[in-house]
Amino acid sequence: MNTMLEARDLTKRFVKTLDLAGKIAQKLGAGVREEVVHAVNHVDFSIDPGEVVGLVGESGCGKSTVGRMVAGILPPTEGKILFKGTDVAGMDDADSKTAALQIQMIFQDPFASLNPRMRVQDIIGEAPTIHGIIKRAETAAYVEDIMLRVGLDPDYRRRYPHQFSGGQRQRIGIARALAVKPEFLVCDEAIAALDVSIQAQVLNLFIGLREDLNLTYLFISHDLGVVEHISDRVIIMYLGRIIEIAPTEELFKSPNHPYTKALLNEVPRLDARRRDFAPVAGEIPSPIDPPSGCHFHPRCPHATERCRNEVPVLKAVAPGRVSACHLNDTH
Repeated sequence: MNTMLEARDLTKRFVKTLDLAGKIAQKLGAGVREEVVHAVNHVDFSIDPGEVVGLVGESGCGKSTVGRMVAGILPPTEGKILFKGTDVAGMDDADSKTAALQIQMIFQDPFASLNPRMRVQDIIGEAPTIHGIIKRAETAAYVEDIMLRVGLDPDYRRRYPHQFSGGQRQRIGIARALAVKPEFLVCDEAIAALDVSIQAQVLNLFIGLREDLNLTYLFISHDLGVVEHISDRVIIMYLGRIIEIAPTEELFKSPNHPYTKALLNEVPRLDARRRDFAPVAGEIPSPIDPPSGCHFHPRCPHATERCRNEVPVLKAVAPGRVSACHLNDTH
């Protein structure tokens, strides 16, 4: 099976440059320097056609930044993204346009990501018309068909986003993404802003669309219960680095990395009602000044001197599974 999307050594740093006052202070000997946020550090992963890969981690771990780089919204600082085997950055204009249409993103906040001054029929129909996917005369029928596919009443197509509920607005966002006939969807916390009852409906919609349209997903979420329900494989991120990748069932059955184990201990289970709740110890460090060695060592109960000094690399721990933990070397 050919890989649909691959990230190689993907890195993103955000630099806050010094203003004039800061530069003067620096020349006068003050301890002022540019602040560099290490959002994503040397990330490698691949996604096959038709696969749903969950990307999980605490807030600030860099998962949304990865999604935005994959969707072409943010350029990588280093590394490359390959779509169907071709480096996106090296594509000619025609191929780059095709790739941009083939990879679409669905955002967390459906209200902020929709133009409040546009009617739904224009939000959904504008892009396929402009890019020549459909003729202008076909727009109305095309929009109606897509609205029905995502569970919206086409009679509401002339309404504005504020006239819909949160779940309906998210369906509009999904419809807008589907309108350009993509093959790959980046879902960035796509159900996090919705009520729990609506989350289930939208999640089932994603599952149905995958089967009907043969879509591939990078499903970004902090909710492990959701990821367990929809994903084939799971990528665990911590402070800009990937620390474990495994098939969903195996990861939930026997997590390898201490951070993964801590995350799974926080997931509510009906068969563990009497278990005391134990959150992950400590706070996630700042990406401006990340810890040395393994980023997780300040919070890890198994940390050794090696963990404090040496960065662990992803190594195979079982068929189809990789983990970045020095403890695997002692087993």
